[in-house]
Amino acid sequence: MTVDFKDLSIPKIHALLLGAVTPRPIAFASTVDKDGNVNLSPFSFFNCFGSNPPLLIFSPARRGRDNTVKNTYENVQEVAEVVINIVSYDMVQQANLASAEFPKGVNEFVKAGFTEVPSLKVKPPRVKESPVSMECKVLQVIRTGDQGGAGNLVICEVVMMHVKDEILDNDGRIDPFKLDAVARLGGDWYCRVQGDSIFKVPKPLDRASLGFDNIPEAVRNSSVLSGNDLGILGNVEKLPTDISVAHLPAYANAKARGTDEIHRLAKQYIAEGRVEDAWRVLLS
Repeated sequence: MTVDFKDLSIPKIHALLLGAVTPRPIAFASTVDKDGNVNLSPFSFFNCFGSNPPLLIFSPARRGRDNTVKNTYENVQEVAEVVINIVSYDMVQQANLASAEFPKGVNEFVKAGFTEVPSLKVKPPRVKESPVSMECKVLQVIRTGDQGGAGNLVICEVVMMHVKDEILDNDGRIDPFKLDAVARLGGDWYCRVQGDSIFKVPKPLDRASLGFDNIPEAVRNSSVLSGNDLGILGNVEKLPTDISVAHLPAYANAKARGTDEIHRLAKQYIAEGRVEDAWRVLLS
């Protein structure tokens, strides 16, 4: 399917974008208006955009159905402060309840059953149940349009962060398994950042990498190795100079059964994190 957005309605564009751009983290934003009324609402147009200064941006977009704006958008212009709370799996159903269209002035902390905790540097309260809360000053609000579906980019600087001790690892970093965050997909679908959905991909930042193009053609054209397998093989700095397979008893049997079997053995080693051994059997 190929579509030209000029030919589509806003709801269809919205559905396609949100179905494709996934998963999206959730900004559970608490704000106050000029009279001190508290509002709490989740937004999945959200991410981190720098660490010096530490910047978050979320977008309480204009409603597509009637072009009205959300209370959060109005509040951050009256009181330029917000607390961004992270949504964990244990609280996702309550956070969803807070997204209901309650009248202006209604406190979603009460409606969704959350506990207000006073912030230290900003007026809006933070969510006690959230594993991470970030107190922010609103630096700028950028309107991207005045029609339904248009975004309102709320650019925030984090001035104080609260992290529950129980989600930290031994080095004081946030453990993704303990955080147990959720993210938005398209429609009514969410995902849980847990179990097999969490995996490591080493970044080639501090060294040169071999690259896909330097993988031998016979390996690159393998019918067994996937694109991910080849990406891992190409992420080494250089090919191993020691291609001895004496310590790999499975190699002799694989060699006797042909190239595909050698590639299957290499694929097994890649899955086990033994990339050098995978290269050894491929080069021997």
